[in-house]
Amino acid sequence: MSKVKTISLVLGGFVAGALISLHIPAMAEKDAKAGLPIDELRTFAEVYGAIKQGYVEPVEDKTMVNNAISGMLSNLDPHSAYLDADAFKELQVGTQGEFGGLGIEVGMEDGLVKVISPIEDTPAYRAGIKAGDLIFKLDDTPVKGLTLSDAVKKMRGKPKTAIRLSILRKGETKPIELTLVREVIRVQSVKSKLVEPGIAWIRITQFQENTVNDLAKHINTLYKNGNLKGLILDLRNDPGGLLNGAIGVSAAFLPPGVKIVSTDGRTPDAKQEFLARPQDYLRGNQDDGLKSLPVDIKKVPMVVLVNSGSASASEIVAGALQDYKRATILGTQTFGKGSVQSVIPLPGNSAIKLTTARYYTPEGRSIQAKGITPDIVVEETPNGNSNAARVREADLERHLVNDRDKEATKDSKPQNGKPAGKPAKEGKEPADDEPLERLEYGSAKDHQFQQALNLLKGLPVVQNKDKDN
Repeated sequence: MSKVKTISLVLGGFVAGALISLHIPAMAEKDAKAGLPIDELRTFAEVYGAIKQGYVEPVEDKTMVNNAISGMLSNLDPHSAYLDADAFKELQVGTQGEFGGLGIEVGMEDGLVKVISPIEDTPAYRAGIKAGDLIFKLDDTPVKGLTLSDAVKKMRGKPKTAIRLSILRKGETKPIELTLVREVIRVQSVKSKLVEPGIAWIRITQFQENTVNDLAKHINTLYKNGNLKGLILDLRNDPGGLLNGAIGVSAAFLPPGVKIVSTDGRTPDAKQEFLARPQDYLRGNQDDGLKSLPVDIKKVPMVVLVNSGSASASEIVAGALQDYKRATILGTQTFGKGSVQSVIPLPGNSAIKLTTARYYTPEGRSIQAKGITPDIVVEETPNGNSNAARVREADLERHLVNDRDKEATKDSKPQNGKPAGKPAKEGKEPADDEPLERLEYGSAKDHQFQQALNLLKGLPVVQNKDKDN
């Protein structure tokens, strides 16, 4: 069976980043030979029968089985899940850069929907939804008691229909009420501009099927005005996407054939290395856009911008460029999503997403529950933003530990000793549905971008008064 490895496939714009492999793991046959837990299965059958015969309302067999599968997976780690037919279809369609929804990447925390990152140029982004926000009500339906899949289904809907979100945000004295209008989300994967003569800014918002070739087109356009003296690669709030996209983007700036990322798990097919070569970053009959790149792109001085919303594929790119000392990483600690999920198709057009491995940078560093530590820590504002909610992998319930850095999870602590998302005693009280100010990346008001620009120009970099991550 052919393998399609991906990171952070967006399920209707709502599911947090994940490294995904579409195949049947070799472990299935091995575990089957080990025998089944007869006593536990007998208990399961008795519970099943009790519900079937005695529950106050009749429950379909299909519903009970699906709920059992969902429960088994959801209690493993934050990224293992059952995908019904609709969710599986969205998984397959999402990487093409067009899908319906609000445009947010989410997980689950304490029974509430937790925002990992809003996607640029979407209803959620324009409304001012932020990483760390906790959604506790969808229209009049409380989120408590819903599975993440159920909550996602309620947030999906036909374009031009509205939904009201009730949100808890750290630093606010009362819940925020926002009404968003659903739309077809078309994510522009790559953006670029020449910020001043000889210095370019390239932003990757999400790793999709055409990201590598789109990046090549942007680079060639930028070079039409002559060689670059500096390049800023902006991966902030990029939740991830396709693995081949991460390999290709890394390959654009690194020597041919070097290792970009490796994976390791219990089964032989979970142990792989991916290199900067066409067979690892091209899909199907795609043309190799990297062939047309100017030779200078391999040595132009680079700064990579990251933050806590940079996850999965973004962390692979940042980690590879950092390990080879090809670029300076500037910003704040990344999300820390370093596990691999295998998507296993099931009858009825459904599937399960099962965590089967961890991935590592070229030097063997594990990103899981730790993320990428910037070479230069610069927060969003000159005075720092330590009061801002910073959700990361280590904050998620049942997250995998970092197998090569046992202190990684312990280093993750609630900001100011309080859980993110709980109302504080002071702060601004926004009016209902009032759009909140959103920073425009690559602008004069973008502090991190300006410091990256200073670094490339040999000017002093203004770090923050509060340098804690």
